Amino acid sequence: MPSGWRGILGFDYGIVQAPLGPDISGPDLVAAVANAGAIGLLRLPDWPAPDHVRELIRKTRSLTSKPFGAAIVLAFPHEDNLRVVLEEKLAVLQVYWGDFPKESVQQAHRAGVKVLHQVGSLEEAAKAKEAGVDGIIVQGREAGGHVIGQEGLFPQLPRVADLVSDSGIPVIAAGGIVDGRGYVAALALGAQGVCLGTRFLATEESFAHPIYKQKLIEMSRTGYTNIFGRARWPGAPQRVLETPFYVEWKDNFPDQETEENHPIIGHSIIHGVEIDN
Repeated sequence: MPSGWRGILGFDYGIVQAPLGPDISGPDLVAAVANAGAIGLLRLPDWPAPDHVRELIRKTRSLTSKPFGAAIVLAFPHEDNLRVVLEEKLAVLQVYWGDFPKESVQQAHRAGVKVLHQVGSLEEAAKAKEAGVDGIIVQGREAGGHVIGQEGLFPQLPRVADLVSDSGIPVIAAGGIVDGRGYVAALALGAQGVCLGTRFLATEESFAHPIYKQKLIEMSRTGYTNIFGRARWPGAPQRVLETPFYVEWKDNFPDQETEENHPIIGHSIIHGVEIDN
């Protein structure tokens, strides 16, 4: 196991379980990952829900004595949820899709919380380095998403590794890695660890629907699209299975879409709140 990754928190394995939204990586999955010696991340709500966040953290602690973390999307209201993460002194905070300046990193450090910043470009990586984060997750467009960058993982990885080589900040590779071959390839390009999302989605402990998990195993063709959730989260494409719905709609969506006119295909209960899909 690369010594650089061990130097962060002493985890046994350089594997990060990506925060699977909106509630797929719940306490059961995160605790299982932590118990196996890797880094499990709770995916916190995209709205202020401090009491629920505390409940998720404490439920996870009832299932593991190992350290784990939580993740927030900076593009959405997150201050109340972040406060709970720091109060509960989680081992790791992963941040994504926005700036997390040095002052915020220092605030986390004062609470004993390490910060991983997920980025999609060399420019974002430079900001994260300047902020003094404890690790940088480099996401390629191969990822399930939401995808923040426009470049593939492997072209980005060595450049980010070179950028931070004088800082001791470990680089974690994310996007399309599902097995040992991808892990080894990422290490060869300068990463000290890997971050896997879809691979963990298909596990027994994830909160994904059983049919979803089965389709992940059965299907192999994917598409890169922004037709899902464009009104709420513009400019955030995803890599999806080529389902009949996707094939029918990928070229037939209106150019202008808002929260008021976007089509609703269903309702979900997410963290106890009903959400239109």
